[in-house]
Amino acid sequence: MEFKQSLAQRIIIAFALMSALVAGSFAMGIVATVHLVEEKLISSGLGGDLNRLLLMDSVSDWSHRPEPDQLFYFSGGPGDFDVPKDLRHLEPGFHEVFRGPLSYHAMVEVVDGRRYVLLQDQSDFEERERVLFAVVLVGFVLALALAVFLGWVLARRVMAPVVRLARQVRHRDQLLGLAPPLAPDYAADEVGELAVAFDATLGRLRSALTRERMFTSDVSHELRTPLMVLASSCELLLENPALDTRARAQVERIARACEEMRDLVQTFLMLARTQREDATMTPKVGLCSVAEQLVALWRGPIESKGLTLNFYPEAANQSSDTLYNATFLHAVMGNLLRNALHYTDSGFITLTLQADGFLVEDSGVGIPEEKREAMFEPFVRGNEQRGEGLGLGLSLVQRICENQGWTVNLSPMEPNGCRFSVKLKPR
Repeated sequence: MEFKQSLAQRIIIAFALMSALVAGSFAMGIVATVHLVEEKLISSGLGGDLNRLLLMDSVSDWSHRPEPDQLFYFSGGPGDFDVPKDLRHLEPGFHEVFRGPLSYHAMVEVVDGRRYVLLQDQSDFEERERVLFAVVLVGFVLALALAVFLGWVLARRVMAPVVRLARQVRHRDQLLGLAPPLAPDYAADEVGELAVAFDATLGRLRSALTRERMFTSDVSHELRTPLMVLASSCELLLENPALDTRARAQVERIARACEEMRDLVQTFLMLARTQREDATMTPKVGLCSVAEQLVALWRGPIESKGLTLNFYPEAANQSSDTLYNATFLHAVMGNLLRNALHYTDSGFITLTLQADGFLVEDSGVGIPEEKREAMFEPFVRGNEQRGEGLGLGLSLVQRICENQGWTVNLSPMEPNGCRFSVKLKPR
């Protein structure tokens, strides 16, 4: 079951509902009890008054006449004492009757075939009931308000350690190996058990992150040597004049792949070390500088495929003094240009620099709407898969952007193609 309210709000609502139920039950019980008791007392008193009147021998001999708020009738009585027509149908016993705007309590007796009726105005009774209802209603409202206040206070006290624990767990420093355990700060209750569970989970997560960083760092470091060997071998081969055009093109392709692989290895190494090293120690570079390098690198492959490469650096001149992580910026922009090249058969690829980022646009096959959100996940590729990629390029772009506080968004082009917008934030 999903709740839109927070846990604290649910505690307050539970208090209010419980208090409303209890206070409402008590209020109804009080009103019903008072009403029943008062009605019993009135019927008993009215019956006693009627019996006293019946003991009189004649009207002229009454020593106790009806009270000022009472009316007395009997069958065959003189003048106004005769039973009115609207009262003749009443059975013997206690009744509540209404005569115009007034209401009365009535006691009816039949003696020797003669009907006797004693009426008592119940205005005072109704006034007392209204006062009682008002008092009960005020009490109910006050009880409900008090319950909401107590629920709010209790919710704050109960939720305080939970909120503090959530903030501690949410803080990224808790993933560091030197982060202190959480459990000693909490009592040995349910929240303390939750803190112990978080300590255990965070410990396993820290170990997994450490192993992942060590693996990435070690692999990236070890791959540098064979890549250097390949790059050096390609340089030596390219110096050989005996190579024909086809062989030279293949060696240049190998050299370019080695350069890309070396950049990728450097990116993974930087990601593995970014949590452990001072960000000020990483090389910084301007947006225009990286863009010009990549345009020079990719212009040949793009134009050899029959595409047009458009480069608009003008808007970035306003932020020429802003510097970014060189390795990460190179990897993000390079992966987006490579992705555009793989999925564009005709038309153009455009790189537009902006004051706070850049755009990479193409006229390629595009990405279906249902796949756009998933394209930044690992091993996800478009419907028309090109080359031998594993679908990690955009995932790497997303990971770098999250690491650096950048944002990357994907939107469609008309009539076809993709637009990747990257917003940069200096660190």
